Amino acid sequence: MTPPASKDKHAGVLDEPLLPEFSGGVHGGGGGASVSGAVFNVSTSIIGAGIMSIPAAMRVLGVAPALLLIAAVAALADVSVEFMLRYTGWAAGGKRAPTYAGLMGDAFGRAGAATLNVCIAFTTAGTLVVYLIIIGDVMSGSVGGGDEHAGVLRELFGARWWTGREFVLLVTAVFVLLPLVLRRRVDSLRYTSAISILLAVVFMLISLGIAVYALFKGTATMPRMLPDFSRLSSPFELFTAVPVIVVAFTFHFNVHPIRAELSKTSDMKAAVRVSLVLCAAIYAAVGFFGFLLFGDNTMADVLANFDRSSGAGVPQALNDAARLSYALHLVLVFPLLLFSLRVNVDELLFPGRRPLAADTRRFVTLTAVLMAVLYALAIAIPSIWTLFEYSGSTFAVTISLIFPGAIVLRDVHGIAKRKDKALAAMMIILAVVTSSIAIASNIMSSISDKVRGASR
Repeated sequence: MTPPASKDKHAGVLDEPLLPEFSGGVHGGGGGASVSGAVFNVSTSIIGAGIMSIPAAMRVLGVAPALLLIAAVAALADVSVEFMLRYTGWAAGGKRAPTYAGLMGDAFGRAGAATLNVCIAFTTAGTLVVYLIIIGDVMSGSVGGGDEHAGVLRELFGARWWTGREFVLLVTAVFVLLPLVLRRRVDSLRYTSAISILLAVVFMLISLGIAVYALFKGTATMPRMLPDFSRLSSPFELFTAVPVIVVAFTFHFNVHPIRAELSKTSDMKAAVRVSLVLCAAIYAAVGFFGFLLFGDNTMADVLANFDRSSGAGVPQALNDAARLSYALHLVLVFPLLLFSLRVNVDELLFPGRRPLAADTRRFVTLTAVLMAVLYALAIAIPSIWTLFEYSGSTFAVTISLIFPGAIVLRDVHGIAKRKDKALAAMMIILAVVTSSIAIASNIMSSISDKVRGASR
């Protein structure tokens, strides 16, 4: 049953509309995908590069506030997705395949849909650049905070032209990532998504093993439970960790593609909640173990700490296993996010054209151009923390909190209750206030660093 195209504004007797169950080909969905497959794909969308900065966020906040923030952002993500799903069945009267842009277009017209497309394009592009930066850090090494951290290839073979970041990332992009990103259906990635989640768990277990080993060797100490304000330039610096956690739970652009391929689209809500619990547990564990191992020396990309200069006193084979398992995880996550980036860029550049997957020339050309741009940006931008701070404070928080709340406040179909609107308003206010403080703190910190550098 599909919802009516229009509804009396005050007929709010329904808690939520009946979401149409799509099946093969009717609305562009493939049907037949299982709940477990949806859980794997949603979890893979969530657990990406964000996990690498969770230990650094814990270094800034302390363990207890960081764990509370992870739980709070996960809860807000669940609420925002529930809002999106509630309005999905009403958008366009159920006459075409639902998308996040369709929800925004239904509420705010073409301008709203285009704004969302832009935000998703920038967020996914930034995240994919981070993936490539981390893969480069793992294989070729990185420089951060004045310390050089060698990559796996450079540790094994030394500094050669073919162990450099530019060549390694080029080979990875062309021969490993390109065959994966040319897949045209989200559900075709369910097996790589399952493997990627397994690799994330493997990374967590290796981190646990290294942490236990370091504790017995006496090279690790229990991490701080609360912030150390003596290490902060101002108390407002605590807010810089908020966008990092928000980015880690920004997966909303993949909700509709994954939902459309479920046998029962109404199962999406359960799949999202299972995924959020699983991912929050993994984030909390990795953050704690990473901070336990490296303490206040934890880098923005914690994988860079897993080298011979880590000081953890553990066998290098374990360090390499931790780095390589997560680098491979990111390789398998990459195509899932590029799917959303490609769709949203296509909607911006070619509105009203036939589906992208049905146009081979457009599909291949757009994929190749996006891969080239992402590669160039990954070579040009050295730090993942910088990207997370600014993209999390702007585009990611808009996608995950502000837009879902705005859809509820707009309430073009009159289905929101008073408590829904109050919660939506709270989400928007919280997002705007914390992001504004984080952006201001980042700008002030950058200015202070330049002043200190000029005075030396």
